Amino acid sequence: TGLFAPTSRFGTPADFAALIDACHQKGLGVIIDWVPGHFPDDPHGLSRFDGTALYEHENPKQGRHLDWNTLVYNYGRTEVANFLLGSGLFWLDRYRIDGLRVDAVASMLYLDYSRPEGGWVPNKYGGRENLDAINLLRRFNSELFSRFPNATTAAEESTAWPMVSRPVDWGGLGFGYKWNMGWMHDTLEYISKDPIYRKHHHGQILFGLHYAFFENFILPLSHDEVVHGKRSILGRMPGDEWQRFANLRAYYGFMFGHPGKKLLFMGSEFGQENEWRHDHSLDWHLLEHPWHAGVQALVRDLNRLYRAIPALHELDCEDAGFEWLVMHDAERSVFAWLRKGRQTQDRCLVMVNFTPEVYRDYRIEVPFSGTWREILNSDSALYGGSNVGNAGAVTTLDEGAVPEVSLVVPPLATIFLVPER
Repeated sequence: TGLFAPTSRFGTPADFAALIDACHQKGLGVIIDWVPGHFPDDPHGLSRFDGTALYEHENPKQGRHLDWNTLVYNYGRTEVANFLLGSGLFWLDRYRIDGLRVDAVASMLYLDYSRPEGGWVPNKYGGRENLDAINLLRRFNSELFSRFPNATTAAEESTAWPMVSRPVDWGGLGFGYKWNMGWMHDTLEYISKDPIYRKHHHGQILFGLHYAFFENFILPLSHDEVVHGKRSILGRMPGDEWQRFANLRAYYGFMFGHPGKKLLFMGSEFGQENEWRHDHSLDWHLLEHPWHAGVQALVRDLNRLYRAIPALHELDCEDAGFEWLVMHDAERSVFAWLRKGRQTQDRCLVMVNFTPEVYRDYRIEVPFSGTWREILNSDSALYGGSNVGNAGAVTTLDEGAVPEVSLVVPPLATIFLVPER
């Protein structure tokens, strides 16, 4: 209801500003959820503000969201568009917020979003695109990036709408990033299957790379994935207790090695067992258990690794930063790829084994001869794993035209290797 007001449950506007300042002093960026797609019909809000449909549409086929029983802004009114634009910029101008995640963008783009046949009003060309919403989003991103060039925006957009994260002058919507909902659905469905069946669903891992560079993607394991009976991320993992945690660690390693920025909802970083409940604290007591503490340690180390290794982040959203090495080994559910930085020597080999089997003398071609250091192994005893690995490093076998490494592939695990300089 209050697009210019941080909730008073947590203090005053000055308190909120102090929180943002404290985060920045600790090196933390702050991104907030901004909701221009719909608003509640509470009588103390904007609904029929002056007794008429001032902010919304009079026609419920345009003005009410059936899924959420909320109201849709009339983006074609200059006053409403300016009000929303002012709200978005306000958070960056007044509080120095670092970015905005824009909620439910798909619901803004389509006039027929979640509406039955005959239950929506076409645009002036007879189409389903909401032209006024498109203009607003393009104007919003153009204004934001021109005024706050170090900030960013991210669209929660789940359809195949083109160029969501491409510049407005290219014909895009101008967002900095787009949530990759397809990656999330495919990989969570894959990882929830018993490893014995994963070979039949190999394509669910491969498919995301067909479109991984069409947009600047964020890989989202968000609040929506740990509520409403979907179970926690750990709760989706199959097998006995050891396998469940090993699956989770392998999946997080896979996520951090995969192109795209990373998003992990609170509690997932230590293997919350229960779904998220907005009226309960996280289950911090689980960290007394070594396996939960191990997951937390792994996520900490993955974050540090991601930041420290240029190959994992420099070309995150460009196809030049990725090369498949093993993509067809469905029988063993093994995947391997090379991540690349801008410098020739900035390379990182990522290998994932989604079965509980150990594979020895697994040969992979690599671009450089010499020693490749194993810089992270999700099966390490540090994280609660079985400690199968490559003793810290492997040396290439230069028997053929292309150097190879012979690897021990740990069970249900992801390993990262980089060439020694």
